[in-house]
Amino acid sequence: QVQLVESGGGLVQAGDSLRLSCAASGRTFSRGAMGWFRQAPGKERDFVAAINLGDGSTYYADSVQGRFSISRDNAKNTVYLQMNSLKPEDTAVYYCAATEWEFGVPLQSIARYDYWGQGTQVTVSS
Repeated sequence: QVQLVESGGGLVQAGDSLRLSCAASGRTFSRGAMGWFRQAPGKERDFVAAINLGDGSTYYADSVQGRFSISRDNAKNTVYLQMNSLKPEDTAVYYCAATEWEFGVPLQSIARYDYWGQGTQVTVSS
């Protein structure tokens, strides 16, 4: 079983930066993928970013392209989401997700992921 624990959320002002962390434990894997999703009140959970653990390729939602960056530290079994130039519309609970499968539905799909963290709140004030 894999456990994912997110950290790094908080309350910031528009234009500020935050870095979210997602630490994986229980079983480590060097292939598959990890991703970040977010869910604002009353809305669906949306894709934010993902990283292929095999080749390091990254994927972003159009709304965060150029502002957010996903990265990994294999030694620490941790994935990060660096969020810059934050906007009020980025306010949401951010969830980390992981899959150990190399192939499947697109990484932008919730259905691709087998493991989820409990989420961390990010609030951006205007």
